[in-house]
Amino acid sequence: MPALHFPPELLLQAQGPAGGLKAAIFDVDGVLTDGRVYIGADGEGVKAFSTLDGHGLKLLRQAGIEPVVITGRDSPAVRRRVADLGLLEAVYGVHDKLAAATELLARRGWEWAELAAIGDDWPDLPLLVRAAFACAPANAHAEVKAVAHHVTTATGGHGAAREFCDLLLVACGRYEALLRGHLHSLDTA
Repeated sequence: MPALHFPPELLLQAQGPAGGLKAAIFDVDGVLTDGRVYIGADGEGVKAFSTLDGHGLKLLRQAGIEPVVITGRDSPAVRRRVADLGLLEAVYGVHDKLAAATELLARRGWEWAELAAIGDDWPDLPLLVRAAFACAPANAHAEVKAVAHHVTTATGGHGAAREFCDLLLVACGRYEALLRGHLHSLDTA
């Protein structure tokens, strides 16, 4: 029996009005990282990512919910992390996240009612207000928290994305089976 529980009304919201989500959009800075940008003497950007968050994104894919990255920055570190996680969809260096998401939805045949999104700052607001289920990390900007269906207990880069993933997995009914599979073999993810 899983130790993780969410309130029933939150699980209903996280299912989306269509009864099943096809994708979840993730911001990077402030969601998959703590939002800080480290710049070395040679100008290279360094970012820290949580392995808990990364495993959550892999579990979403196994459950049939496609994780998508849409980020305002483009860096080798982010591209490497996306590749390491085996994500199929990512849009880098966009100033208009709504335009990027709209193009992605059209290309993939998805509707907003089939999407969840997590973001932490104003550039994410157009996605969050359109997504069937919107989430914000605990350290997100106040305006983002105000439109979110759920604010995580964890902060960006420190488990917020995993909490979002776990919530979606419980809501779609796949969490327990995935957990049971890991109890038999850690090589399944």
